[in-house]
Amino acid sequence: MKKLENKVVFITGGNSGIGRACAFESAREGAKVVIADLASADHQGTINEIKLLGTECFFVAIDVAKVESVKNAINTTVAEFGRLDVALNNAGIGGPYSEIHDMDEQEWDKIIQINLTGQFYCIKYELQQFLKQGGGVIVNMSSLAGLKAEHGLVPYTAAKHGVLGITKNIAVQYGSQNIRGNAICPYYIDTPLLKSVSEDIRHAWEAATPIKRLGQPEEVAKAFIYLACDDSSYCNGTQLILDGGLMC
Repeated sequence: MKKLENKVVFITGGNSGIGRACAFESAREGAKVVIADLASADHQGTINEIKLLGTECFFVAIDVAKVESVKNAINTTVAEFGRLDVALNNAGIGGPYSEIHDMDEQEWDKIIQINLTGQFYCIKYELQQFLKQGGGVIVNMSSLAGLKAEHGLVPYTAAKHGVLGITKNIAVQYGSQNIRGNAICPYYIDTPLLKSVSEDIRHAWEAATPIKRLGQPEEVAKAFIYLACDDSSYCNGTQLILDGGLMC
């Protein structure tokens, strides 16, 4: 039996990069997949490819920075499939490098709003649905920057630390109600977002890891499946580090 057979999996930022890889891997494991992304996302190709894997899939527009958009996306998911079993809160943005004393306040607000408050909005309404139906699984996308300082990226670092704090609280407050919450903490992953990065910076990132390469989206997707399925049934409130050994 497939690991997510007939489960309903809701993925924010599901139309590109890590989210897209997780959507495809969920489909391969038998899940019904909801791609939640910005209304402007060119999602039809993703939907069509996932349906070729023999599962149900649809797109719902979401802006995680807006609470009504989040509520609508989750309500639409439940209206379409009748339930919600697994949520991957993956949507997020980076930001410009800046020293703390020069940090633009509006840039701070934007990054915190999307990367931290947006995750809170999703988690709040996912939990409400899980409590109604008797359980569920939340996987939050944090970062290696949730575990250590990332020079020049203070709002991103602060947000990703916050994601781990929320994740621990999910575990403590809802574990007895058949709800698990865990987080993934990747290092730089080789997604289209890195195409604008110079070769020198990319080589420096690769050299920093003991295995001398960046991670692939499919590797993050495999980790997501583990946390989403019953293989990790006693894993709750933790963070899974994917960094090629960098933190060692």
